[in-house]
Amino acid sequence: MEGVVSVFPSAKKQLLTTRSWDFVGFPQEVKRTKLESDVIVAMLDTGIWPESDSFSDEGFGPPPSKWKGTCQSSSNFTCNNKIIGAKFYHGEGTPPEDDFESPRDSEGHGTHTASTAAGALVSNASLLGLGSGTARGGVPSARIAVYKICWSGGCSESDILAAFDDAIADGVDIISLSVGGNFPFDYFEDSIAIGAFHSMKNGILTSNSAGNSGPGSGSVANFSPWSLTVAASTIDRKFVAKVQLGNNKVYDGAAVNTFMLKNGMYGLVYGGDVPNTAAGFDGSESRYCIADSLDKALVKDKIVLCDQLSSGEDTLDSGAIGTIMQDDGFKDFAFAFPLAASYLSSLNGSEISHYINVTSKATATILKSIEDKDALAPYVVSFSSRGPNPITRDILKSLLYLIAIIVVKPDLTAPGVDILAAWSEATTVTGLPDDTRIVPYNIISGTSMACPHATGAAAYVKSFHPSWSPAAIKSALMTTASVLSATTNTDMEFAYGAGQINPVRAANPGLVYDSEEIDYVKFLCGQGYSTKSLQLVTGDNTTCSAANNGTVWDLNYPSFTLSALSSNVTRVFHRTVTNVGSPVSTYKAIVAAPKGLEVQVEPSVLSFKSIGQKQSFVVTVAATVPTKVISGSLVWDDGITLDELFVEVETVFL
Repeated sequence: MEGVVSVFPSAKKQLLTTRSWDFVGFPQEVKRTKLESDVIVAMLDTGIWPESDSFSDEGFGPPPSKWKGTCQSSSNFTCNNKIIGAKFYHGEGTPPEDDFESPRDSEGHGTHTASTAAGALVSNASLLGLGSGTARGGVPSARIAVYKICWSGGCSESDILAAFDDAIADGVDIISLSVGGNFPFDYFEDSIAIGAFHSMKNGILTSNSAGNSGPGSGSVANFSPWSLTVAASTIDRKFVAKVQLGNNKVYDGAAVNTFMLKNGMYGLVYGGDVPNTAAGFDGSESRYCIADSLDKALVKDKIVLCDQLSSGEDTLDSGAIGTIMQDDGFKDFAFAFPLAASYLSSLNGSEISHYINVTSKATATILKSIEDKDALAPYVVSFSSRGPNPITRDILKSLLYLIAIIVVKPDLTAPGVDILAAWSEATTVTGLPDDTRIVPYNIISGTSMACPHATGAAAYVKSFHPSWSPAAIKSALMTTASVLSATTNTDMEFAYGAGQINPVRAANPGLVYDSEEIDYVKFLCGQGYSTKSLQLVTGDNTTCSAANNGTVWDLNYPSFTLSALSSNVTRVFHRTVTNVGSPVSTYKAIVAAPKGLEVQVEPSVLSFKSIGQKQSFVVTVAATVPTKVISGSLVWDDGITLDELFVEVETVFL
């Protein structure tokens, strides 16, 4: 029918701080503006727990006059001058029985992300003593608008689109969406990309999580160039749960363990030695401690060694007091479990297994987690989805070589590991049925936690520059990001993008790479989208003509990427920067390029006479690629601040 952009199944998307803001160089005492209270952050998530201290409106005046939204208040939910609006969506039938038919959060995820982005300052926050400190969002004075699109069964794409439309109409400034799919979709067959395009068209930046499907290449879930895609990195705090054996040996494991086993040492058994034979299980199955595989009589009130990481729910159901899980999985983040638990390496696990085998009455205990320093931080966590963009590839063929240009994704990284933030008191620490711990603050990990950090940083920049476009804010965040070590981030820019957010620097980037709707239209025309599809989205008479047929390499993006099927390749990129720093200023191009990469910038000096003035330049990249990925940087230096963007070259082997 006329008016239909595209038709695709409404699939389900998945939900993808006391230390984190300080770690990125953003202390409580940072310079702020009075306009921060006028910034409205839209949280599209599982709702919110309004009674949390993180959402107190003490000291807040009425909502800003630009706010046009409403609050779906009910007997169990009301808004205030902090949470100025709230709506819920469930277009596909009735909501689940275990959830609230209101904007109230029953999962905890939405409360956590909202407080990370814009929560008020709350002293002495912790998870049962862990991570104790002052919890705060990036913009504590900003307002929050809640759009509950996610329920226990996932997040419907039709609800996502409806929430985008409402948030835009309501007058929000930043949209935060810690949600993504498991597979890449075409831009206009993806509700988040479509909604983000609409928000960009209306001057609103959308902040997205990169996804939790790492570390595989091209696994990034949200990758539209008009949105901000955020990877998850570590902070310099990690949680360690020590395991002590009866022979006094101690092993460090990863876990957010709040349980204190008070009776000293407990009996220790190996799951493979205590199968539930009556139910038909043998040791080859019980070693993994799967549901009903353990003999309850043999594991009651004991600690069980299991040969894989799990939720711990099945081990708890068997009557165990604790569990030690061991395998060779990733140890760069910590899970919480519904019983005392610690997650060890296979090497340590084999030593514990040997102790059990040579000891007649093996015993152990699991200590409450302690905080330890991670000296290698920041680095991108293993689960964080990697680039490059799996969809956008412009192919240029010649007799000699084949070149593919790929938009870099993710755009940047932010803290997403072991983050303490507000939590819903309608659920428990783990959300599992046998977990009885109801807490106001919880520690969890994910790119869902990284996204609201970037959202808060974007809102902070917006408070200083209310008229800046989404692309300008995004550019400011990317070009001022702190570069991460390639030694601890072997996927380099495809893991961390431009680097880790630096909100203070982003408020004064000097130059920005701005883009408008027409720039993205040209990009899409070059990608083969029809005029009809574009007009239905843009709502105007835009056509895909020769003048509007753009390329990826000329999209005014704060990064360059060149992927080649030849070891020798050259490409020319055109960029334009806008002066947002000193009215009269001169910037010199400083290029850092490794062996095999030659970068020339013309002109190499840009002089400005006023704020808002634009200057264009051309970057020529010539590469002889000896390894899979090499990268360098172009820095525009005015002698005061640095404006960085990255040049990457990847060899693609067929």
